[in-house]
Amino acid sequence: MNTETLIQREVPLQNLNSFGIAACAERFVHVQSLEQLRSIRQLVLGSDDLLNLQRFVLGGGSNVILPDRLPQLVLQMAILGRELIQETNDHYIVRAGAGENWHAFVEWTLQQGYPGLENLSLIPGTVGAAPIQNIGAYGAEMQDHFLSLTAFHFESGEIKTFSKKECAFAYRDSVFKSVSPNPYLILDVSFALPKLWYPSINYGDVALRLKDMGVTKAQPIDVSRAIVAIRQSKLPDPTIIGNAGSFFKNPIVSCAVKNRILESFPTCVSYPQTDGRYKLAAGWLIEQCGWKGRDCGAVGVYEKQALVLVNRGGATGEAVRAVANRIQSDVFDRFAVQLEIEPVFI
Repeated sequence: MNTETLIQREVPLQNLNSFGIAACAERFVHVQSLEQLRSIRQLVLGSDDLLNLQRFVLGGGSNVILPDRLPQLVLQMAILGRELIQETNDHYIVRAGAGENWHAFVEWTLQQGYPGLENLSLIPGTVGAAPIQNIGAYGAEMQDHFLSLTAFHFESGEIKTFSKKECAFAYRDSVFKSVSPNPYLILDVSFALPKLWYPSINYGDVALRLKDMGVTKAQPIDVSRAIVAIRQSKLPDPTIIGNAGSFFKNPIVSCAVKNRILESFPTCVSYPQTDGRYKLAAGWLIEQCGWKGRDCGAVGVYEKQALVLVNRGGATGEAVRAVANRIQSDVFDRFAVQLEIEPVFI
């Protein structure tokens, strides 16, 4: 197997990143199996040119902001497959390949009668990318039902199974995101989904949406449909308007900071955390600074949700970063709260 067979040259990535940036990969591999990944590794180790290249792993492209050109070796993880691998007295143990679409996987679990992931419905991206930033929404996080994952260590060629503890999950973070460069490529992820299920509907507008739907005793599929409807009403479809979803993390602050803000802004949205701190709604903070619906040339802020930056056409990574920095500056000047950017700038 030669370079021409495995590695593509000058591959456009505009359709492979949800922000729709017209980036180009100088070298690109569409990884569909472990065997192919092993072949790529052997090819890299045997080539001085490839060995000195940095590697960039691309999933669904929903949480990255790309530059115009990527000189790295771009590896798009596209390994598919989803299955029930075990059933215990308390759980359904399911596994999915890293390249599976996350929302399609959630839908599949619900169709099979395996609850637990419904609050994470319609989050863009792939199954393999989900653990990297511990995706979360509407009071739930991926780590809640995570069991383990299998990853390929590119340098050694070894396969390692990571437990939940080893992944070191935190708010939108994990060991895979915090260690750079990350030598591991996630192959598949396993979840333990509960047979004894209780709805989690007290976050955001979920309970109200269910009421509007006429649902009095919510089932997992009802919660999923409610959350899909809420997300569709607030967030733009990336196939129509380029975006990376929520662009900033909801800041977590002390009780004293929360109370200070409430003194001047009584309508400030906050959620108590188990450690006594409070999570503030980043979208609310940004909207108070007048950014909701504002356009800055090719980059703008979505008119229905201030937490979302959008591509108005022809956006570049540099332009996105400039707008994000201005928003961070305005929020800090007004509230003395530092917003963290959620997508990764490459």
